[in-house]
Amino acid sequence: MSTDPRNVRSLAVTTDDVVSAYEARRRSDRPTVLRVTPPFSGRMRARLHVADAPEPDGETDAFHIDPARLIEEDRIPDYPTPDDTEDELRTDPDAEFSVERHRERHVEAVEAWRATVADAVVESVELRVDDGTHAVAVKPLG
Repeated sequence: MSTDPRNVRSLAVTTDDVVSAYEARRRSDRPTVLRVTPPFSGRMRARLHVADAPEPDGETDAFHIDPARLIEEDRIPDYPTPDDTEDELRTDPDAEFSVERHRERHVEAVEAWRATVADAVVESVELRVDDGTHAVAVKPLG
C-alpha cells in the first residue's frame, strides 16, 4: 500500500457527510472536513472529521478536504436562519404565526437547504499534493 495520494482515482463519500461537514463549517468555527487516510489506493473513502491541521495532515499523511470544495457553492442559497423563517411566516397571508408553526417552518427550510447541498456534490476534485494537484472523481454514496 502507498502513502502517495496520486494513486487515488476516486473518492467515495456519503452525501450526508458532505452536507453535515458543509453545514458545520457554515454554522461554526469548527474545522470540519472530509478526511482521507493512507494507505492510498485507487478508490478511497472520505469521512467526516473535525480537523486540527490544514490539508494535508503532516503527522499521518491524511488529506483534509474542505467540504466547500466538494460542492458547487454557486448553487447553494444562504443558510436559513430562524429570523428568516419567522419573517416568511409572518408575511405569509395564508398562515397564522405560532411558535410551533415557526419551528416546523424552520425545520422544513433547513431540510430543503440540506437537499440543495446534497444535489450540488461535484463530479471531481483536485487533491493538493507535494508538486501541485491531482484530479480525482467524487463518488457520492446515499
